[in-house]
Amino acid sequence: MICYAVTIMNTYKTRAPEKRLFCRSLLSLVIPITIQNLITHMVNSADVLMLNYVGQSSMSAVSLANQYQFILGGFFFGITSGTTMLCAQYWGKKDLDSIQAVFGIALKISLTFTLILSLAAVSFPALLMRVFTPDPELIGIGASYLRVMGTSYLLTGFSQTYLCVLKSVERAKTSTLISCSALFLNVFLNAVFIFGLLGAPKLGAAGVALATLIARIVEILLCLVDFFKGHIFRPDFSVLFGRHKLLFQDFLKYSIPALLNDCIWTFAFSTYSIILGHMNSDMVAASSVATTIRDLLTVVCYGLGGAGTVLLGKSMGEMQMDKAKREAGSLCRCTLAVSILTGLIIILVRRPVIGIFDLTPQAQDYLNFMLLVSSYYVVGQAMNTLTIAGIFRAGGNSRFGLICDIITMWVVAVPLGFISAFVLHLPPKAVYFILCLDEFWKVPVVYRYYKSEKWLNNITREYE
Repeated sequence: MICYAVTIMNTYKTRAPEKRLFCRSLLSLVIPITIQNLITHMVNSADVLMLNYVGQSSMSAVSLANQYQFILGGFFFGITSGTTMLCAQYWGKKDLDSIQAVFGIALKISLTFTLILSLAAVSFPALLMRVFTPDPELIGIGASYLRVMGTSYLLTGFSQTYLCVLKSVERAKTSTLISCSALFLNVFLNAVFIFGLLGAPKLGAAGVALATLIARIVEILLCLVDFFKGHIFRPDFSVLFGRHKLLFQDFLKYSIPALLNDCIWTFAFSTYSIILGHMNSDMVAASSVATTIRDLLTVVCYGLGGAGTVLLGKSMGEMQMDKAKREAGSLCRCTLAVSILTGLIIILVRRPVIGIFDLTPQAQDYLNFMLLVSSYYVVGQAMNTLTIAGIFRAGGNSRFGLICDIITMWVVAVPLGFISAFVLHLPPKAVYFILCLDEFWKVPVVYRYYKSEKWLNNITREYE
């Protein structure tokens, strides 16, 4: 018994410095990532709040048009997941050439996809809006927004990929500074173009798109300046745009399941919007506000997931699997605590939030219900995102999440949503509740896979 106690004490003394180092490393990533995510969502919130003064129709139209931004975000989440998987582990290995090569592979894929979406948004925006709503007013407003917004999609292809690499090599502060500079400019220009400040014309929804476009131009310029300064690696275009067969195969192996997973997830959420959009405009307005509030208050949860991916990937790249396992457990406990606290905050702020927005009484009633649902939905969403998109992907496992989301969202949630809305004609609140059950169906399966430890893998290879 004494020997056992001594062993425990020695283990604690050995691990105590490791825990302190992990906490410092975690905070050094979580804080800037959270700030970056918070400001991003604050900009989105500012868009909604400012357009609220223009009118409910403008707010609803932009919310629906931004589903394409949401889809683009899902694409980037998938591509950057593959980028982070490889870059974080190669960072642990200190292989800078492989990191630059992975960046080049991700960049080529990102620019190709964003070019296609940009051309579609600029060329036939009204057709894209008809996917989400039959309302002519919303289509007109949304089309004017998409026509300008579409150009910014291409610019995002470079900046988001580069910012991902910065975070993967523990330069999250620089990534945050670049993003924040662009985002603060975005908010300022929103006010200028929406309200006609400084002699500018009042452009309404189109003004929000123009502000975003200018901010994206500034963001990409800042990224290019940092890139050519060579803070991560000395720019070498033969490495950046070279043909790296094995690395390309690895990138596809880990990125495609992640990309498909996130596209499936975002398309499912866009389908939820289609279902709600075809019920009534009050549901659309309430949902846009509820989603904005939920995203704003869950930034710490996603900051933990993003930071954890980098730290776990680094530990696995260093072949320290026991350390990675302990770090994963710490991340799960932190995320659970933060997500429960987030749910309580949502309950506390829902009444003041409802009073801020100029919504119809029916939309206010829907919003109150949606926020109550969100208070527990965020717990399941935070834990599933941490494990599927964070812990599992840190070890190169992106297939599990793909299979999981296909079943829970497209086999169960989406069909049930359509049936409940358009076959059974259930009340809108009941439809929304059914759609928000998807995260909880995942929990038992996700937990079982986490306990199996099959996600602990080193996925690096020697540079070609």
